This record gives sequence, structure tokens and C-alpha cells, in this order.
Amino acid sequence: MHDHSSETRPLDADLVSELLLGMRLVGIDYRRIELAEPFSHSFGGDDDPRAKFVFIARGQIALITSSGAVHDMAAGDAALLPRGGSHRLASSPENPVPCTDLTTLPTAPICPQVREIRTCEATPPEKRVVLFSACMDFDLGSMHPLVALMPEVMRVDTLTERYPEILPMLEAMAREAKDGRAGYAGILSRLADVVAACIVRAWVECGCGDATGWIAALRDPRLGRVLVALHRDPGRNWSVAELAREMGASRSVFAERFLEVTGVTPLRYLTEMRMRLAADWIGREGIAVETAAHRLGYGSQAAFSRAFKRITGHPPSRIVSSLPAQL
Repeated sequence: MHDHSSETRPLDADLVSELLLGMRLVGIDYRRIELAEPFSHSFGGDDDPRAKFVFIARGQIALITSSGAVHDMAAGDAALLPRGGSHRLASSPENPVPCTDLTTLPTAPICPQVREIRTCEATPPEKRVVLFSACMDFDLGSMHPLVALMPEVMRVDTLTERYPEILPMLEAMAREAKDGRAGYAGILSRLADVVAACIVRAWVECGCGDATGWIAALRDPRLGRVLVALHRDPGRNWSVAELAREMGASRSVFAERFLEVTGVTPLRYLTEMRMRLAADWIGREGIAVETAAHRLGYGSQAAFSRAFKRITGHPPSRIVSSLPAQL
């Protein structure tokens, strides 16, 4: 029997699990950075969709986003920028120092995927600002629309009271970043991945913040059941009547409610979700187009390719052609 008390909760536990099971958050490029004040460095571009993670091990900085929002961060603070884009790291918001691109500074490899930037050899170590940053490959799988609804910046300091288990990880990151013990770069990168995942999980568990629109479907217990069913079995030949039964409503009531909340029809939603999955399978995992079409319930590769182009604007062959050649 359905527990109607879930209607008073932000999101129910089963749906949270469904969201997080499909989550992909993997660091692909890390930097340990030592800076001397004053400084101002840009990081990322407006067309760069990769998530960014920043941790402050020593000192304090101003993280300034492309929208102009200023986030003052001190030692022990971490932030995730889930939608990527450009931002600036500065010693203060009103910094007279010319801004330079962080990626143009000389780097030295520490280990695979981790490099170090030092611009302050003449400054005593205790007076240097020490950061650890990462570019991350972030996807929520079939629930990817949630990424667009996330805040521009997700701060860890808003979570530590509710999730105290994050604190030891932040303390460990600070020690590793400052002490430079053997193997510290690998440990730092793994901790960064875990802390970033904890930030996302906390946002989802808390009901996805103040996000509105599409997220209302997840907060509606009956529509939530429909979404879980779709995401669990995207290759099934779903009909509107079957989805209405999942919701426990008539076809007309279900279709009207679904469109009202999500902004698209149920079958359009299903098709868009399938194409996101297909793009991920083909682009990230190297699955053949024919295999992806079969998994998603298409009777022929041609029918799948037409649907893919209708939704994405280009054929699946474009993804295939962009894949690196296999040695």
C-alpha cells in the first residue's frame, strides 16, 4: 500500500535511489594549485559543460561565477559547479590584478591526471593559498534534466550540519593538500570525487533545493511512480494507457497532469530520455548504434536513427565518427 506520508517529504527514498544509481561523476583532470596574493585567474569557458570542483586547503579566495555571484571561501570549504561554464578564482572580488587563464600557467605532473601549479616560489609556504581543483565528467544518466535545475554553485558548507560525515573527508583533503605526503595526489583526487558526489546526493535528498517545473513530477507521488517505471525500463513499448495505470488515473487525467508538470507529453519525454541514454551508450561506452536501438525497443536501426535525429538534430553516426580510433 502506498504511504501517503511521502507527499509531505521532498522526495521519497526509492526515487532518490533511482536518481543516484544512474549518476556518473568522475574526475578527469585535477590540479593542486599554490598561489600568492594578490591573484585573479579564470577557469573554464562558457561553452565548457564539464562540472568543476574547488577545494580550499589553506587561505581564502573569492569564487566569482559568470553571472557575477561572489562566493567567499576559506580553508576547508569546497564547492561544485555542476553545469560547468566559466568562473574566476581571485584573492578578493575587487582585485586590481589582471585576470589570467589558469590553464595557461605552467604545470608539473604529479601523477596521471593530477598536475601542480605554483606561481609563488618566493612566498613562504605558510602564506600561500593552496587549492585543489578538478574538471569532472558529470551525468545523471536518464535523469540528466536534473543537472540543468541545479544551482550554479553548490557549497559544501551548507551541508556539514546535516551531513557531518563530510567533515572528516574535508579535513583529510586539507592535510593531504598541505603536507604533500607520498601518494597524496591520488588520495586527493579520490576524496574530491567522493565529496562532490556527497554534495549532489545531499541536494537530491533535500528535495532538489528550490527547483521548480520538471522537479514537481518527482515530488508528486503518483507521477513519481510513472517516472521510476520509465527509467527502470526505457526499452519497453510503453503506451499512454499503461503509464496512466501506473499513476492510477484515466488516460486523459494522466496525460494532462504529465504535460502540465513536465512541459512535454509522456511519449515525448520517453523518446528524449531514450536518446540521452543512446548518446551516452554510443559516445561513452562505444556501443554499436544497432545495439542501442535494440536495447531501447526500436524494431530497426533506421527507425531509431530517425528518432535520434528528430530529438538531437543530428544522426547517431555523428557520435560514432567522433569516437577515437581503436588501436
